[in-house]
Amino acid sequence: MNNTWWFQRFTDYAERAFLVEADTVYNYSALTARIEDYHAEFKQSGVQAGDVVALHGDYTLNGIAALFALFGLQAIVAPITSTSQAEITLREEAAQAKWRVQARKDLLTQQLAETTDPHDYVVRLKQSQHPGLILFSSGSTGTPKAMIHDVENLLAPFAHKRARRLCILIFLLYDHIGGLNTLFNGMATGAKIVVPPSRNADVVAQAIETHKVKLLPASPTFLNLFLMSGAVERHDLSSLRFITYGTEPMPDSLLKRIKEQLPDTALIQTFGTSETGITQTISRSSESTLIKFDDPNTEYKIVEGELWMRSKSQILGYLNHEMSRFTADGWFITGDLVEEAQDGFLKIVGRREELINVGGEKVTPSEVESVLLELPEIADCLVYGEENAITGHNVAAKIVPNGEHEPRKLKRLIKQHCRQLLSPYKVPVRIVLVDENIFGERFKKLRAKQS
Repeated sequence: MNNTWWFQRFTDYAERAFLVEADTVYNYSALTARIEDYHAEFKQSGVQAGDVVALHGDYTLNGIAALFALFGLQAIVAPITSTSQAEITLREEAAQAKWRVQARKDLLTQQLAETTDPHDYVVRLKQSQHPGLILFSSGSTGTPKAMIHDVENLLAPFAHKRARRLCILIFLLYDHIGGLNTLFNGMATGAKIVVPPSRNADVVAQAIETHKVKLLPASPTFLNLFLMSGAVERHDLSSLRFITYGTEPMPDSLLKRIKEQLPDTALIQTFGTSETGITQTISRSSESTLIKFDDPNTEYKIVEGELWMRSKSQILGYLNHEMSRFTADGWFITGDLVEEAQDGFLKIVGRREELINVGGEKVTPSEVESVLLELPEIADCLVYGEENAITGHNVAAKIVPNGEHEPRKLKRLIKQHCRQLLSPYKVPVRIVLVDENIFGERFKKLRAKQS
């Protein structure tokens, strides 16, 4: 383990601040000491190279140290953040985990019941003496797809990163490719990583103010909440130099409002999938949702308006699912629909599975949502398709009002606004006013099974 490039890098950063957890600041020397302690403890417990370990943790010193100690043992790690026993069971079974490690507070290692013969991908990693990482699809129903990465491939792009003096607030979850990418990038460059006590807008804003955070990675859904909550006005966010956003399409109207509220902050769109990893991108500007892929490790092409990708850091495969989204020559069919600009930039407009077919005309929810979010009376919205016996589908919208409004007047205002800016078939036929969240714990819109 001490011969790995990443452990040497952490050692070089010894006296730098590494992690702000609650009211405690740990430096990189505390991280390397904890990694070495856990490495010895795991070996004593019997964890071996090629073993699959379900790691229950978060962005704590313990959780991060356990992750890298297991990488150092060449184990295959399945990070799990869920507290639902049913979901935990599904994920541990999908990964065929041999060990369960609790690393949120005190370290607890438990051997699970013997599983069936290991999957071919697990055998391949063990033979290559490479650690592995298992991530899961975020589907809310059924068994999640277990995707297995070769960690050597996944971490390779970070080995060439230069040291920087950067303070990053980590937002996306510990078992999410975007969250792990932020963690790996920050650790490779010797960044100070701030873990907010919660993902409440004011708590995040206070953390930015207190620790002079320069980089905030987040989803468009959270950034909308950030603005609507008023947290931007209540806190000093002058240290914030960059906001990166991804995981779902950014409405143009929302991007405009963010830039108006934070004019000195650069807004950068990111892109990645759990299957192919995070791809380096260039945003045309902070006011534009157009991006260009600029990554020597990733190829892409557009097939009938859909983005296909192939990368050096993509998964070996699924442990529990067929590979129909991969072509025979290794292209991953992302399901993301794109529009091409003349200068090589692209616009991610939505998911193929979310397209609304209105009598043969295709509607992307993000286009309608961008128009709806122009209205100050709307705090948030979710556009989806409803079945229609004549046209196939109608456009429908769930609306979270901003303040108190008379329902009939608000619905009439929404219809008038949409008719002015959208083709008739794109105007929501049904409008439902709701006061509950229309997003999940990952701060992404919940589009599945709307009714």
